[in-house]
Amino acid sequence: MDLISNGVIADTANRRRLILFTRYPIPGKVKTRLIPALGSEGAAALHRKLVLRALRTAREACETLRADLEVHFDGTNERAMSHWLGNDARFVPQCAGDLGQRMASAFERTFRAGSSATVIIGSDCPGLSCDVIIGAFTVLAESPAVLGPAEDGGYYLIGLSRPIPELFRGIAWGTDRVLADSLAVLQRLGCKTALLSALPDIDRPEDLPAWRRIEASEDSCWDRISVIIPTLNEEGHIAATLRAVGQSPGHEVIVVDGGSTDATMERGKDAGATVLTSDPGRSRQMNAGAARARGGSLLFLHADTLLPRDWAEPVVRTLRTPGVAAGAFRFRIAGDFPGKSFIEWSTGIRSGWLQRPYGDQGLFLGRALFEEMGGFADMPIMEDYEITARLRRRGRIVTAAEPAITSARRWLKLGVLRTTLRNQWILAAYHLGVSPQKLATRYRATQTRRTEPRA
Repeated sequence: MDLISNGVIADTANRRRLILFTRYPIPGKVKTRLIPALGSEGAAALHRKLVLRALRTAREACETLRADLEVHFDGTNERAMSHWLGNDARFVPQCAGDLGQRMASAFERTFRAGSSATVIIGSDCPGLSCDVIIGAFTVLAESPAVLGPAEDGGYYLIGLSRPIPELFRGIAWGTDRVLADSLAVLQRLGCKTALLSALPDIDRPEDLPAWRRIEASEDSCWDRISVIIPTLNEEGHIAATLRAVGQSPGHEVIVVDGGSTDATMERGKDAGATVLTSDPGRSRQMNAGAARARGGSLLFLHADTLLPRDWAEPVVRTLRTPGVAAGAFRFRIAGDFPGKSFIEWSTGIRSGWLQRPYGDQGLFLGRALFEEMGGFADMPIMEDYEITARLRRRGRIVTAAEPAITSARRWLKLGVLRTTLRNQWILAAYHLGVSPQKLATRYRATQTRRTEPRA
């Protein structure tokens, strides 16, 4: 029995399962039919965008249906998948075998676990919407099977309300006969089958014009900004940071908490932000926030940094400038102490002349570019330095004239000289090939005099 309350469909019977089938974006291993047109790196970049688009749609459908979301993956391990996509879905490695064997195994597993209806989707159809997925689950209440036809002769969605293992045997996967052969099997078994509307998928060079039209319409939506704030025990700063961000119908604020033991999450919720949880690690937390973001622009903000008044205007203005890949705000430190002016001056040179802003300046860029690049690297430290190096190869990184004010706590706790020497040592060691893991250990060792944990 289903109850509808506040627009949410509540399943009072067994839980539904929605499964996204995908691969980790290894160049040369994904979207191989598009490599002649895009190159291996370009094909992998397109795959990243399509997967994140499908995942956002899947999350929205699961929230409406109160269904469980699983991501069945191939090509890597669970850590890499959760670092890329966030860890609010269950990640399950696909079993061995062809596509049919892998789907049959996924269905069998979910029904054994008590699912009343399971739907599998791919990531190749950008036209797949939340309503289409909800419609698939709706018809499964009356039909044992539902298929979403793809225009190339396959299907973008398959749903079952009970196991039908025969459906995955003897099918020529990857051909234009997949849908027809699958329907023939279901007819032979006497299974009533529902068909959804046909959708185009993005698999061949001739499919690219349709994708580029979609991409162009979304990439131009700079005005809606998603502010993403990673936190860890920041109850003393997060409220002020969120007040400076403010609330606007055109923007969204996402706080991604890495396991705070204080009231950080409560402060975020009280301020009206969307609060997510993640495994700790600033790069992992920011990727998780970006995977949930709806804005065309992303602004990554430290929990102890205050944005300037009317901060959205310089973000949009900067990103609309031809040749610009990303931007950041001018660096300023709260309070007054000896050496402050020198730190601000030297940071201005690094940020403005060398185009090397750090995370405490509020790094911002288009969501499409962020997704294409694969987000922040899996690093325990220096994640902002690493991504700006990649961004510089895509265009200019502009420092806006408007200042963001960051907390002075690190300089007050360690002292200006010690903090500066430590930062320069870490930077030099990074360029000499010292692993980020060792650098993070050294960084934490210098934090022992601090009373407030770093996010």
